[in-house]
Amino acid sequence: MKMKKIGLFIATLAACLIGGAALTGCTPDSKSAASAPPEKKLQIVCTNFPSYDFAKHIVKDQGEVTMLVKPGTDVHSFSPSPKDLKAVADSDLLIYTGGDSDEWVGKVLDAAGKKPGSVFRMMDAVKLSEEEHPEGMQPEEEAEEGAEEEGPEMDEHVWTAPANAIEIVKKLNASISKLDGAHAEEYQKNAEAYMKELSDLDQNFRDVIEHADRKEIIVGDRFPFLYFVKEYGLTYDAAFPGCSKDTEANPKTIAFLIDKVKADQIPVIFHIEMSNQQMSHSIAEATGAKERELNSIHNVTQKDFDAGVTYVDLMKRNVKTLKEALN
Repeated sequence: MKMKKIGLFIATLAACLIGGAALTGCTPDSKSAASAPPEKKLQIVCTNFPSYDFAKHIVKDQGEVTMLVKPGTDVHSFSPSPKDLKAVADSDLLIYTGGDSDEWVGKVLDAAGKKPGSVFRMMDAVKLSEEEHPEGMQPEEEAEEGAEEEGPEMDEHVWTAPANAIEIVKKLNASISKLDGAHAEEYQKNAEAYMKELSDLDQNFRDVIEHADRKEIIVGDRFPFLYFVKEYGLTYDAAFPGCSKDTEANPKTIAFLIDKVKADQIPVIFHIEMSNQQMSHSIAEATGAKERELNSIHNVTQKDFDAGVTYVDLMKRNVKTLKEALN
């Protein structure tokens, strides 16, 4: 169903590109290209919050950065509107993840005719890890009969390890500077300052984990933290894969995680941001463990977005939560 909707959006995009401003449904809310000032700011469009935050810290006031997914919404159920598709087509740079959560991007890029230098895929910036399905994790829905068999599924949540975020910011800065060489020196300065924040954040996590009583976490929810646990040498158990569409609590999965919490005397069971907490609540209720949020930073609430909360701010919350869980 989602792919059918994307097909309609692609057709709409094509109509927008051909018809231009004559199609009022495709006309941007902002001033048209014809009335734009000669030195127009760099237009950057991002598909999720991490890419938005990274870009904002690099360009600051020298660029206009737009996040397509609205604050407070689930990125996994996002479908672009005709206005979103027009924004992608008109952008100087599109930043996207490259996994299941924004699989629609490929077709949009084909329709919009974006040049290679005007697209940045975050999964290309770091070494990738294959998705894992450890014992007890609820299996993903099987592919429809007749569907083509694909190769190994690589985990898309590359930003969840601060060390990866540093690499992404470094390479994103290079891409942005190529597009706007006049401000390259300023972008470099901004990127270096932000990478210092990310490096300090990384050290905070290492300090917590180095002095922790245990090196194990349990997530009664989707698990988008593969790069995070690999970076810091943590073991884990979780309810669902990181991009699972089905998050209904399975009795077998609940039973497995309850037994694990009791056996390993785990004090905290995690859920991710904007979750229904159905699974984590059931486990906490059965074991006496505390429920806490471990933020994967797919997206932010409207309140946090309006307050200017950043990736580093949210990760600092995770530092405190993780310290409680590991001691």
